[in-house]
Amino acid sequence: MRAALRQRLGRLRWALRFSEAAPRPRCVGPGSLPALRCWSCGSPLPGAEGLPRFCPGCRALQPPGPRPDLFRLMDCDRSFRVDAQQLQRRFRSLQRAVHPDRFGRRPPKEQYYSEQHSSLINKAYQTLLNPLSRGLYLLELNGVEPAQETDCDADSVFLMEIMEINEKLAEPKNEDMLEEIETLIKVKQEELTKEVTAAFERDDLQEAKKLLAKMKYFANLEDKLKNKKIPS
Repeated sequence: MRAALRQRLGRLRWALRFSEAAPRPRCVGPGSLPALRCWSCGSPLPGAEGLPRFCPGCRALQPPGPRPDLFRLMDCDRSFRVDAQQLQRRFRSLQRAVHPDRFGRRPPKEQYYSEQHSSLINKAYQTLLNPLSRGLYLLELNGVEPAQETDCDADSVFLMEIMEINEKLAEPKNEDMLEEIETLIKVKQEELTKEVTAAFERDDLQEAKKLLAKMKYFANLEDKLKNKKIPS
């Protein structure tokens, strides 16, 4: 029995010596995180977060990042002012690079990634092209809660104007009246876009939020107008 006990103690000492000799894992700080690697060949990937990435080794398309910056993706400054022509050129260039039609003979995983990229690029283009969605996205990036229509409930004059347009849209269809409303909505949207631009440029995010809430009202009226104009 004593012999068996000595054997167990010997194994325990050996195990302790081995654990002391083995290198201990070191904590990895944020500056020394392992590099991202290609899903296909394992090559290290260059840092280009948010942009369509191709492996420098095998040229495989990599998956999009979890929360890409749409302004960076579309090569735009993070500003309410956007060059629509430049935005369109960037959109076409990106779609040519990652469109699913180009990946028909690639592995299924890469085809899936191309669809994800293409969808993301469409979303980025539509978001930044439209003043209302662009403004709301800017608020989100700045940590401001999304604008709600109730944010301008205190402006009784504005709400009365919206109510009057709604009442006109509820009347029997009249082409002349619809053209008049369409012109009015366009003018109001242009005015609000200028005011939102000024608010963002002086970094008055709360004022921009209130103005974007008003823009939401006119966007809703525009949708009602389009539905009204559909032939019955």
